[in-house]
Amino acid sequence: MKKPDIPQDEPDRLETLRSLSILDTPPEERFDRLTRMAKRLFGVPIALVSLVDENRQWFKSCIGLSVSETPRDISFCGHAILGNGPFIIANAIEDERFADNPLVVNDPYIRFYAGCPLRAPDGRKLGTLCIIDRKPRSLGEEDLEALVDLASMVEHEFSALQLATMDELTNISNRRGFMLLAQHSLRLCTREKIPASLVFIDLNNFKPVNDTFGHAEGDRVLAVFADQLKGTFRDSDILARLGGDEFAVLVSNSSKEQVEHSIARLSRSLDKFNQEANRGYDISFSYGVVQYDHDRHRTIEALLSDGDTLMYQTKQAKR
Repeated sequence: MKKPDIPQDEPDRLETLRSLSILDTPPEERFDRLTRMAKRLFGVPIALVSLVDENRQWFKSCIGLSVSETPRDISFCGHAILGNGPFIIANAIEDERFADNPLVVNDPYIRFYAGCPLRAPDGRKLGTLCIIDRKPRSLGEEDLEALVDLASMVEHEFSALQLATMDELTNISNRRGFMLLAQHSLRLCTREKIPASLVFIDLNNFKPVNDTFGHAEGDRVLAVFADQLKGTFRDSDILARLGGDEFAVLVSNSSKEQVEHSIARLSRSLDKFNQEANRGYDISFSYGVVQYDHDRHRTIEALLSDGDTLMYQTKQAKR
């Protein structure tokens, strides 16, 4: 058996996959509808929307299998994402890469596999739309075109999903996206005993900018501030515009002191921007930092609430 190779863009690919906040989410009709179509169209017992995570392939939609994931090392889809077009195995028992694969010699006894890579809006390959049969077979040219068309429909759903979790103005997560990503991150922090902190941020005097300079300038302030956040915090930190002029950052594997250092860098960077931009107003912010406590913060909402309270106290003290 040959294990699938790791794509050259693996870190970026995984980052894109996780930014969609789709892993370990419940089934959705939008994806199940497409796997049902694939099953009927090709007359196969198994059809999947498979996402290749770091150590597993996880099935967002699964028809014909009773499991929700399998190890990446034995996955066919791990091989499929290495190419640009459909990956076809006519008879796995005769292919030296798969002949002794546990998925071939044991249930589900895969013989035929056809997987079309699924790309995110940024072009990274996330997984496949695949069809599987327990007997050898082949696909004609029209069948291949149909499989590619169905895969394109899945990709459109990924695009819609990303739009639903991203703030279009600032290109960072919106509230929904933050809730999904933060929940996943905090579960990992709890399991691995990794510290985490939430920074709750509110821009100062944002309404006067809108009232005096117009909403287009207010939008510019929000976009500039988001860029400042991205330039200050790490790629592994989760940034979000929660709504209006409220932002949040979930920082993992850092002490509260390190988080405060990052906020000080953000403040200095904004001071420099204000001096150079000289637009008749300054961008500034108030914030609260809350250390994540599993016993106290049973939900993301509880963590945000504590951060909001601390931020408001800071803002009141400034006045």
